[in-house]
Amino acid sequence: MTVSLVERGPTHSNPLDLVEEIVSAHDWPFERAGEEELVAQIAGRWGDYRLFFAWHSDLHALQFSCALDVKVPETKKRAVVELLALMNESLWAGHFDLCATEGVPLYRHNLLLRGAGGATVEQLEDLVDIAITEGDRFYPAFQFVIWGGKSPSDAMVSAMIDTIGEA
Repeated sequence: MTVSLVERGPTHSNPLDLVEEIVSAHDWPFERAGEEELVAQIAGRWGDYRLFFAWHSDLHALQFSCALDVKVPETKKRAVVELLALMNESLWAGHFDLCATEGVPLYRHNLLLRGAGGATVEQLEDLVDIAITEGDRFYPAFQFVIWGGKSPSDAMVSAMIDTIGEA
């Protein structure tokens, strides 16, 4: 999935202003809780994803996380944590984590912007594109471990097979 914003606006000192323009242009439902937080929702291949953006002006850092629509039962947390470690070995950017409070897998990445003059549309599109691509790629592995009783290593093997076409 590739998200793209055709028109480029001016550089924003708060990257959430640009994020808001991007999600609005795509008609994704979102809520801006204030100057420092924005939450959006987007449909992926296997389920919905909640996108969280938090701007830390003192650090000039944009914290991004993408929550997968998968609830991890307490009895499967150990296996899912092992699965997350295996997944993270194959990622070029960001990492997967397990939200301690909600029990859902998250894809996380921070964008450091000190001295950069602000975030670009391309950087923000890449954050979302990578999160959705990796979420869609690994979503079945979570299902294999949580509901299919597979080991994390078997689930990873299944997730790494590139399928051609759709059934």
